[in-house]
Amino acid sequence: MNPSALRLDPNPISFTGSTHYKLYRTSPLCRPCRVSGTFSNVKCSSLKSAVAEPTREAVARIDGLSQVSGVLGCQWGDEGKGKLVDILAKHFDVVARCQGGANAGHTIYNNEGKKFALHLVPSGILNEETLCVIGNGVVVHLPGLFGEIDGLESNGVSCDGRILVSDRAHLLFDFHQEVDGLREAELAKSFIGTTKRGIGPAYSSKVIRNGIRVGDLRHMDTFPQKLEVLLLDAASRFKDFKFGPEMLREEVEKYKRFAERLEPFIADTVLVMNESISQKKKVLVEGGQATMLDIDFGTYPFVTSSSPSAGGICTGLGIAPRVVGDLIGVVKAYTTRVGSGPFPTEILGQGGDLLRFAGQEFGTTTGRPRRCGWLDLVALKFSCDINGFSSLNLTKLDVLSDLPEIHLGVSYKDVDGTPIKSFPGDLRVLERLKVEYEVLPGWKTDISSVRNYDDLPLAARRYVERIEELVGVPVHYIGVGPGRDALIYK
Repeated sequence: MNPSALRLDPNPISFTGSTHYKLYRTSPLCRPCRVSGTFSNVKCSSLKSAVAEPTREAVARIDGLSQVSGVLGCQWGDEGKGKLVDILAKHFDVVARCQGGANAGHTIYNNEGKKFALHLVPSGILNEETLCVIGNGVVVHLPGLFGEIDGLESNGVSCDGRILVSDRAHLLFDFHQEVDGLREAELAKSFIGTTKRGIGPAYSSKVIRNGIRVGDLRHMDTFPQKLEVLLLDAASRFKDFKFGPEMLREEVEKYKRFAERLEPFIADTVLVMNESISQKKKVLVEGGQATMLDIDFGTYPFVTSSSPSAGGICTGLGIAPRVVGDLIGVVKAYTTRVGSGPFPTEILGQGGDLLRFAGQEFGTTTGRPRRCGWLDLVALKFSCDINGFSSLNLTKLDVLSDLPEIHLGVSYKDVDGTPIKSFPGDLRVLERLKVEYEVLPGWKTDISSVRNYDDLPLAARRYVERIEELVGVPVHYIGVGPGRDALIYK
């Protein structure tokens, strides 16, 4: 990486709070990066290792996590939540997904370095004793789910009796994906930038109350009528959506086969979850996407269609707020997002491209290049306030190793110089604000093999501790690579 391409401003503004930091000011434009070309995944031979052995103190801390704990994203998704869930899963009896759909791609690795890209199946599936629950708040694409199960089984991961799907979860059909693409094309230059996996249209069907739920597959006598209503609604809305009797017959026949295969997986997961809690079993909730994509708190309308913040846990699983305890926020050591929408700390041009390739920032689900920028502490503090995180998992710290200096977005100001105290909901404000940066020294040392916090270079530890200081939440886990073992327990 050419670090000089990542400098934002040649004229530093002095920062009186510390001798270790300088303050830079810039006003990044909120434009999506456009990177042409394709990207192919490369298997990393260094991933062939066992799970990192945490210290005695770290084990005590993990074992001390609340009976119902959660792992949620702090930014715009793609922070690496799946890896932490996979590692923590052996300390929990149940791992549950509470919202989202197959747009949430979580990449995890087993002990042999084999890569698994999961989208609907919870990331605890590699731990043999873990029960995986897909809750009522998830929208389920059955062809995708069965594809994941087949892939896991073919690689020696048993799913029999280990995955439960809520009978209240809504079904996502192939036509929802087609509608998603038609909707994006209709929006033209104002497109949301969805994964085109049909998530939004499936939630739309749910909210306008003509959706079809998993439990409806048990009543195939009425299923055709319900599906016809959905298809006619799509045809009436989009002139390019082609629907006829033959399409309906084919879909009904397909879902008859799906219903038979899915039956062993269907459960009243609200009952399962609450019985598990009453039996003192430990539950880990795996969030999809992240707070800045929340339908209420994110950069609306450039958001997902569910609630990936803490509130989605209760509504997506049917459990009481009082039982939810520790929540771990997962945050990348820099910031990325996909699709359109404001991105205050985005690095445009060559600098963003270099960070993108250094961090292999291409979507698990779509392969799309992600937009890259510096860590935005205003957005992170906003996320911490909403979710009440007890600790943070800082991921991909190793990606920053080549840089001579690293920028932290620490505050916002309006164009007239007025301080903006929190992450604003007004997109016009977001598009014009100025970000103030602290600049910390880099460490220019490969840290991918470091497993103890005290062995990190001093500059790397300063970076971690400055984040803790500014957001007021401790960092307990630090990712320094994609493998299971590449984790530092702090």
